[in-house]
Amino acid sequence: MAMFTTDPTRQAEFARFAREVPSWYRDAKFGIFVHWGAYSVPAWAEPIGELGTIDRPTWFRHNPYAEWYANTVRIDGAPAREHQRQAHGGAPYDDFLDQWGAEEFDADAMVGLFARTGARYVVPTSKHHDGIALWDAPGTGTRNTVHRGPRRDLIAEFEQASRRAGLRFGVYYSGGLDWNFTDLPPITDDDFHNRRPLGEDYNTFAYAHVRDLIDRYRPDVLWNDIEWPDSGKREGPEGLVELFDHYYATVPHGVVNDRWGLTHWDFRTSEYQQGTESENSSMWENTRGIGYSFGYNRVEDERHYLDGPGVIRHLVDVVSRGGNLLLNVGPDSAGRLPAQQKAALEAVAGWTGLNGGAVFDSTVLDPAVAGPGGEPWVRWTRTGGHANAFIDAAGTVSVAGDPGALDLSAARTPDGTPVAARGEDGRIVVDLPAAAAVPGPAVVVIPLAGR
Repeated sequence: MAMFTTDPTRQAEFARFAREVPSWYRDAKFGIFVHWGAYSVPAWAEPIGELGTIDRPTWFRHNPYAEWYANTVRIDGAPAREHQRQAHGGAPYDDFLDQWGAEEFDADAMVGLFARTGARYVVPTSKHHDGIALWDAPGTGTRNTVHRGPRRDLIAEFEQASRRAGLRFGVYYSGGLDWNFTDLPPITDDDFHNRRPLGEDYNTFAYAHVRDLIDRYRPDVLWNDIEWPDSGKREGPEGLVELFDHYYATVPHGVVNDRWGLTHWDFRTSEYQQGTESENSSMWENTRGIGYSFGYNRVEDERHYLDGPGVIRHLVDVVSRGGNLLLNVGPDSAGRLPAQQKAALEAVAGWTGLNGGAVFDSTVLDPAVAGPGGEPWVRWTRTGGHANAFIDAAGTVSVAGDPGALDLSAARTPDGTPVAARGEDGRIVVDLPAAAAVPGPAVVVIPLAGR
């Protein structure tokens, strides 16, 4: 949930960080987010819908984000509060840290599946709003996964597995909220500013964490959430200017998102259907879970999850409009991906194995050549001198486009199989195979005319 509440006059202090987005990130198109924490033990939320479609008071009282469990159970009248009483006897939240075993977690196996999907970067949560760190974070004492619960440096395991798989590695950090650091009432509406730590003591705490993450893991992506302490949005020791200076000096090809307040970012973000105005930016990233939650939610089932073709359509839609997709998975407390999430990723892997060349390293196709459509569902990208049509249909279809801008006689599938295509009445008509080789949109590669 992006927020921007700093003094605009301070933005000049961050102007020097303006830069071209590194090509690796612009070309990546697809990353995997991992929300994993003590909240994966209760793994409970109401799957009421997607962020951006529900009014805020209803959203927080019936929060579908399982990773917000520690907030939701403190709201009077929230069903999660009653669930906590009935299922867990109203036990303290930190009991879940000690019950979190991660006993079946295999970072190489999990990241190996991510790599097969074609994803090019991995971003696990290093500390979510509950304040529990997944590494031996300075100032956390024993309240981290090295000393309690899994008793492992989970960030190091993700980082090493990602590098071994040839993927870029990033870290998520909740800079704006830490429910253990403060003793504030629960968030029930758009009252974040009065429900998040703003002072120098929390800035010192958070600064030390992010500096440690940079020095230990050299993350290619620094993904902050819910703002940054207002007292730290400045130059000088332990200021955000100094932190960005250190990050770019340590990881020159690194990128940061836009959730540090009105300071600096390399790319903008949207989340489910919230913040879609950011998708008009020169570089943006949409993030969402396969279901309605980021953290594992045992209440969700096939009614709430995207299936493989659904994930593929969303990925293609985002990429066709110039964005990246950061798709989230939420392991259970043992470290296993839920069956529906794993099945969706396997389906994506099968589809990108045949068609990924039309997605990764692509650019946006000139809309004068062809554009999106709903009946049939169609999206376009460009790779080099070719336009790539993604059509979720079979048989003969007609789609909007300029037949004269394409060499339709040379249309083919990504494996080189010829596809009959022609212009009719100013539209593009394509004869698609009766059945797709793998579930998901069919892909037709067409040379641009004169190329």
